[in-house]
Amino acid sequence: MPTALITGASVGIGAAFAQELAARQMNLVLVSRAEEKLKSLAAHLEERYKIQTQVIVQDLTMAEAPLQVYNAVEQRGLTIDLLINNAGFGDYGNFAQRSFDRQAEMVKLNVLALVEMTHLFLAPMQQKGAGEIINLSSISAFQPIPYLAVYSASKAFVLHFSEALWAENRAKGIKILAVCPGPVQTEFFAAADMERNVQLMQSQTYEDPQSVVQKALKALAAGQPSLVTGPWQNHLIANASRFTSREFVLNMLEPRFRPSDSVD
Repeated sequence: MPTALITGASVGIGAAFAQELAARQMNLVLVSRAEEKLKSLAAHLEERYKIQTQVIVQDLTMAEAPLQVYNAVEQRGLTIDLLINNAGFGDYGNFAQRSFDRQAEMVKLNVLALVEMTHLFLAPMQQKGAGEIINLSSISAFQPIPYLAVYSASKAFVLHFSEALWAENRAKGIKILAVCPGPVQTEFFAAADMERNVQLMQSQTYEDPQSVVQKALKALAAGQPSLVTGPWQNHLIANASRFTSREFVLNMLEPRFRPSDSVD
């Protein structure tokens, strides 16, 4: 039975991946810093789907965490057939007024941890000539987002990094996919402190995590390098800068994302 490793597996899209893959009879390695949530999810999936689950509690913003995850997998004698780099977060507001430590943690998790996890698990996949990797990006990867400056930049990195690796590895039996959802019904917005912008939140069209997961797995099976999920508006946003100037797009986005409590 194949094995998938999912980071950020305790909630949201990560938990939805765990649910769907368990239903497809994949064993799971669930990684998060939320120990109780991981253990509860693991127990539920084992009982319902009769699969094997492993729980690894790690804060991937810590420098040694990706290597510790890899070593734990090795020590347990596991082979990872599908790596899902889902862990990540955002932070909303005027960049200069937000905590720099929070911005640095975002880069560590969204970029550095993802790169190291990919590097660690891709090499064994190349050795056996098989494997799959899904990296969670965002439609914000396609243009800079004012007041989500670091987040959108980190997701642009994930998109470019993943597509480059897709091209490097497609002839080696390895599938790599960048998934770029729009707004999804998860805890992301509360964690990013975006709920205070009521106007922005009310104007969003939210996709459910299960829909994102099912579309991602279908695109992975088809060998696509990247995928934009959600309604047609998401595809329009992802391609907007192809049909007009980047300055125009930024001028359109800035008032839309401007915090309601900002001072002009």
